[in-house]
Amino acid sequence: MVRVAILGAAGGIGQPLSLLLKLNTNVTKLHLYDIVNVPGVAADISHVATNSEVKFFLGADQLADAVRGVDLVIIPAGVPRKPGMTRDDLFKINAGIVKGLVEAVADNSPRAIIGVISNPVNSTVPIAAEVLKAKNAYDPRRLFGVTTLDVVRASRFVRDIRPDVDAAALRIPVVGGHSGPTIVPLLSLASTKLDLTAKEVEELTNRIQFGGDEVVKAKNGAGSATLSMAYAGARFADSVMRAIKGETVVEPTFIDLAADPEGAKQIRELGAGDLQYFAVPVELDANGVKAIAQFPSVANVSDFERSAIATAVEALKPNIATGVNFVKGASTSS
Repeated sequence: MVRVAILGAAGGIGQPLSLLLKLNTNVTKLHLYDIVNVPGVAADISHVATNSEVKFFLGADQLADAVRGVDLVIIPAGVPRKPGMTRDDLFKINAGIVKGLVEAVADNSPRAIIGVISNPVNSTVPIAAEVLKAKNAYDPRRLFGVTTLDVVRASRFVRDIRPDVDAAALRIPVVGGHSGPTIVPLLSLASTKLDLTAKEVEELTNRIQFGGDEVVKAKNGAGSATLSMAYAGARFADSVMRAIKGETVVEPTFIDLAADPEGAKQIRELGAGDLQYFAVPVELDANGVKAIAQFPSVANVSDFERSAIATAVEALKPNIATGVNFVKGASTSS
């Protein structure tokens, strides 16, 4: 059984994510942390009739206790995206939040598996890695950027144009990153042959890449994707917990490719090149990354998808550098 901490549990993603994880029978202890409102969230969720124990932790003084002794830390903390705001705009605010939270994990649960939801993931995961390195607590197998929402959008959006497809069963690998053109759904490698036209592939790819904008616009300034992100975060957490228990689970996620250098060769040859971080399908185990899952045949990857990977790589380079430099610059100035 698994002990889980959610950092940012009182927010728009954190509240429904906390509820979904309270419903997960693999969870034995659920630690809910935030800087406001978390006592009420914890009291409310604690009434759900499952066996896990819920505790709240309020404010920076209780952060260490929130993460001490846990197996899995999920971080949705930060501000949401608003209309006209890019994920890069979020960086100035969320970077410092993620840095402080990961420092606490490094100090108190250095062997915990960490899933970062806080945007921009393309930069916040490198921030988390640099923090862990500075604390001598970095294991690339144990750090993940949660890109699961891109994966579930891909399955759902395909069903919107192919109603005979089971969205829950369909698996489409999504590689690259977690913002706009860095998101590359490999529709040609879907678990079910889709027979899409070139136009449908282009339209689906664009919708998957910018699906978050649909929600931001529809909410008219009141927030971004919170419920679907909570669902995706809960699915990712469940995959990790099932792997901890010994199941074979594959989930696409944004990782340091050093977690499996041999397994990374295929995606590097497909276009990732020498990038340090990239979203790939990952086989999970109790230590996090067991291996980067291999595509059965990259020959099926279309020219359109290869071009999209090349575009993603160029966009990811500055995203990753921004995260790395944020931590290194802070350590230099301190």
